[in-house]
Amino acid sequence: MALAPHAVHRLYEYRKSISTKPFGARGKKLIRCPLCLLGAQFCTCSLRRQLTTQASFLLIMYNDEVIKPTNSGRLIADLIPDTYAFLWSRTEPAAEMLALLSNEHYQPFLVFPAQYANPGQTVLSQVPMATLANGKRPLLIMLDGSWREAIKMFRKSAYLQDLPILSFDPNTLATYALRKGSHDFQLGTAEVASLALAAMGEEANGKALTAWFDLFVESSLLGRNRRCREDILPISEFTDAFEAAYRAATLEL
Repeated sequence: MALAPHAVHRLYEYRKSISTKPFGARGKKLIRCPLCLLGAQFCTCSLRRQLTTQASFLLIMYNDEVIKPTNSGRLIADLIPDTYAFLWSRTEPAAEMLALLSNEHYQPFLVFPAQYANPGQTVLSQVPMATLANGKRPLLIMLDGSWREAIKMFRKSAYLQDLPILSFDPNTLATYALRKGSHDFQLGTAEVASLALAAMGEEANGKALTAWFDLFVESSLLGRNRRCREDILPISEFTDAFEAAYRAATLEL
């Protein structure tokens, strides 16, 4: 049975409803699935599974990010049931989003590089699960946009300035082949979320999200059909890898 649309799907529909002109992305003539935004013949919606996790995610998305077919933030909502998504506004942040940040059931952590932390702002490399107040869940906040947009969102959002920062120093290059950042060390939003899950002690869930991301990238590239055929691995290798990673995450419970 197909899973119900999630927060990013709903935000996508809202963002389209307020658009004054069609989004002119590269590959706009491709017939896409309305949920995963992959080419219809490479749709992955039937493979989507929900992970059992203590994590909650809050995606704060730059204006056009949610309607980009290459956006990987939606992959987080694909697998993590307790995921929220809002458009970023410098002057009018959503009241529901601000309420989440002060909700007694959540402990917010901003997932962001330590080098941008304000003086005195707490920086962590692991989520301190053992010391969270009883019943609180980590609310992992992802600023979803280009690198410049994410920095702008952080600097111009007062409600983010005092939150503890969860920061990583990955020693492997990004595998995100669709929209690389301006620096080699930059990762896609879903890849960073995988690191955040591992920082909570949920390594298997992090690997499942990474495998879901890999399937997304390969399916996107197949839809573009830009690479030589000999460079394209059979898509079954990626679907099988995700199914195996999902089973491993289930067994770890």
